[in-house]
Formats: sequence, structure tokens, C-alpha cells
Amino acid sequence: MRRREVLIGAALVPALAALPGMLMSGGIAPAEAEAGKTGKESPFDAQTVRQLARELATQPYAASDRSLPSELDKLSYDDYRNIRFNADQALWRGDDSKFQVQLLHRGFLFRDKVDIHLVDGGKAQLLPYNPNMFRFEHGLKAPDPKLDLGFSGFRLHSPINRPDYFDEVAVFQGASYFRAIGKGQGYGTSARGLSIKTGDSGGEEFPIFKAFWIEKPQPGVDSVVVHALLDSPSAAAAHRFTIRPGDSTLITVEMTLYPRVDVDQVGIGSLTSMFMFGPNDREGVDDFRPMVCDANGLSILTGTGERLWRPLSNPSRLQISSFASTNMRGFGLMQRQRSFFDYQDLEARYEKRPSVWVEPIGDWGDGAVILVEIPTPEEVHDNIVAFWRPKEPLRKGREYYSTYRLHWGWDGPDKADIGRFGATRVGGTDERRLFVLDVVGDKVKGLSPDGLSAAVTASKGKVSDIVLRPNPDIQGWRISFNFEPQGADLSEMRAEFLRGEEKLAETWVYRWTA
Repeated sequence: MRRREVLIGAALVPALAALPGMLMSGGIAPAEAEAGKTGKESPFDAQTVRQLARELATQPYAASDRSLPSELDKLSYDDYRNIRFNADQALWRGDDSKFQVQLLHRGFLFRDKVDIHLVDGGKAQLLPYNPNMFRFEHGLKAPDPKLDLGFSGFRLHSPINRPDYFDEVAVFQGASYFRAIGKGQGYGTSARGLSIKTGDSGGEEFPIFKAFWIEKPQPGVDSVVVHALLDSPSAAAAHRFTIRPGDSTLITVEMTLYPRVDVDQVGIGSLTSMFMFGPNDREGVDDFRPMVCDANGLSILTGTGERLWRPLSNPSRLQISSFASTNMRGFGLMQRQRSFFDYQDLEARYEKRPSVWVEPIGDWGDGAVILVEIPTPEEVHDNIVAFWRPKEPLRKGREYYSTYRLHWGWDGPDKADIGRFGATRVGGTDERRLFVLDVVGDKVKGLSPDGLSAAVTASKGKVSDIVLRPNPDIQGWRISFNFEPQGADLSEMRAEFLRGEEKLAETWVYRWTA
């Protein structure tokens, strides 16, 4: 299994290596903390975590001590993998429940202590750390059982592939990161509870989930509810996640945000992924595989109903793209190439990585979908970030509420009868680039060529030799054209597939750089 790290700004750094620490008592009521230590229960309802976040935002941000005992202080990746949770101690194992929870140990990059509470019958109880919950293999020394080390996160298991086995379907670990999969899939793109200053030259701020409250599901119920308390120098927030695994796993997110300061670079519905190379971007690549990516494009459904498809790239320098919209209806980092032969990787199986779609619940007003693409020389680094940024800054002392649904699966929920762009292929010379675009979908199958056309424009440079022809092997169409930069360093491109003035497919948008 390849190690995954995160690319921050313009430099590669291990994921979460320099993030602010967790705080046991910063904003969590001392009585509640004491109740957890003594095994006592405390009342819990829908307002509990919101109240904690509201109070936390009135206090100065404080980073806690991230120190670990010597046996855990400098674990390598392989050492950390030798700490394994005892599956027979999974929460709710043996109950008539469709879910089980396994805890994750601290160490390696995951140094921050995360408090995990169990909620049942309107009562919450802090889950105490015990090294006996884990196996320390290959000579790794277990920590002193007297130490209250806490956890770094948790995994959620549910039988989505077959009824007699509890598959891992979601994981919450590291800063505010979490991931999920649909039936038959493997982990790829991640989500975040919140992103701040992503792509900023002054450095990104990484909010952290410092505590979770996991509600015990009733027997036979097919969803589980998780609450989380988020903290960062700029804001605190309360999250409520309703997780429903299946062919596509759905996570409904309800976030209440309390800024400590005015925040003008916030990211809501943030997704983080990896794109190293593909048929549109193979410069300097010497690799047996045709493509290496967790997602190959950004899809957007604007407030006016226009559908955009933006192929991803691994740029030579940091680039940020903005797609303005009012009451945007959805966006996602999508994996559209679904054949093994697109990747030829028996280990990574990139064709099985989930597409992740963000569906706003309610109107989000004016703002933009932001795409950040960061150079990376290796596939172990997440270098793609997409999120919604409101037009107006978030003001200190106010309360902001956002609800959205995340779809993790083979495709997004938008089933509109319209063609889609599949592979984007680019080749040629520096002076003359050839673009080849494939269009697929029921809308474009079996069309007569009469009245069909392709419209291609570029903000700089010259577009020529536009050709539209049927592609029977994909039951679709192929658009090809030449592009001459004519000295330009950057050009914004746009392509449409038309019958008269009727759009038969989503709009292809692309940023070419020298």
C-alpha cells in the first residue's frame, strides 16, 4: 500500500506534520472531561457540540502538547502500521447493529490526541484509552498503560459488499480529514471538515477535529450519526455527520461555524485528491502506466444549470482556478476512466477510486468553486483541492450554518440526459498542440451528423482545424483541434458539442500553460 502525504502550498511536506495540536480542555467543559475519566455519563443532545464550539470561539486559540512517549515519538510509516486494533474489541461487535467502530492509535504523522465519546440514550461518555485495545507487532513496544494517550481517529465498518463481513467504509483521521467508499471501491479522494487559506502564499491553515461523539445506532438502522468539534486559529465549528453506506455511500454534513476572526479564504465542502499524470498531461513522465490519479476531473453544476467539465493537471507551478456561480447546485472531483486498462496498476487499482460529489442543501448564495492544482513529482502526495468559497468574508462573532451531502461512489447523482466528456488527450509540439476530446452518453448515441458542430475558443493563441467525427468504439463522438500558443504563457479554453444552438453535452473547460 502506498503512503499518502499532503502537498501544502508550493512545497512537499508530510501530511499533518506541522499542524496545531489537540486540546483536551480547551473548550470542552472540565466537568465533561472529568466525567469521562471517572466513567460517568453526561447529558448530550443536538445542541451540545454547537454550544462547545460557540464557547470555544470566544477563547484564544491554544495548541496543546503533541508529545508522545519515546516508543511512539518517531515511528516510521511501517512501524505505525504495526499498531493494529484488536477487531474483537470493535464497538458494537456482537450487537444487532449494521455498524462497528475500530479506534486508531496515535503515532507517525498522527500525533494529535482526539477525544472519542460514545452517545447512547441521550448520554455521552468519554471512551478511555487502553493499550490492550491494540496489538503492537514485530517487536514494537506498547506504551505504559497508565498513560492516557487517547486516539487519533476511528474507522467505521459496515457490510456493504457481502452480508457476512463488515467492510471498512469510512475513516476519520488527521486534522479534519475523512474518507469513504461505495460498494466495491477503495479509498481515494478525501474530504475535510473545513479548509482555510488553501493555496495562500503565506501558508495554509489546517483546522482539526479535536473530539468526536458517536451515536450508537438502533438495531437494523442503516445509518450512523457522528458529531465533531473542530478548532483552528481562525474559527471553531460543530459538525454533524449522518453516514449511510451502500452502492454509493452518502454522508450528510451539517456544519455550524463560529469565526474567531474575519475569514475571507474559507473553503466549504472541501475535497482533496491526487493527479500525477494522464493522457492530457504526460510531460517528463517515464512510467509504464497510462494514467495515475485518484480523480481525473472537476465537474460543476452551476446555479444556472450549466454543466462544466475541467480535466485536472499536474502543473509546473501552483495554479488556482475560480468558477463563479450563484446558488451553485453541486461540484465534485470525479474519476471517469473506469477500465483497468486506463491505469494498468494491479496494486493501486485507480479505476476503483470513488468519485466524490458535493450537493448543497439549500441556497449557498454568491461565491465560487475554487480548484487548486499543486505540482507533485510523486503519486504519494495529494496535490488537488476543490471547495466552495462564499463571496463575502465570514465575520468574527457570527454564526454560519451550511448543510450539504457528499456522494462517494462510481458516479455523481446528476443523471441528466446530456453528453459527457471522457478522456482528454493532448500531444504535439510546443508550437502546435493537438487536442483530442471524447464525448459519450445516451444523449449523443446514434446521432445523425447533420447539423452537428463543435465550437472551440481560446482566450489567447489560435485554434484551428476543428474536426467532429463519430467514434463507434465508445458509441460517442470525437472532437479534435489544433492550438498554437503564439507566444502565450496561458490560455483558457472552452469547447461545446452542438446541434444548431442546442448543447448536447456539458461544457469542456481547460487551462493550457506553457
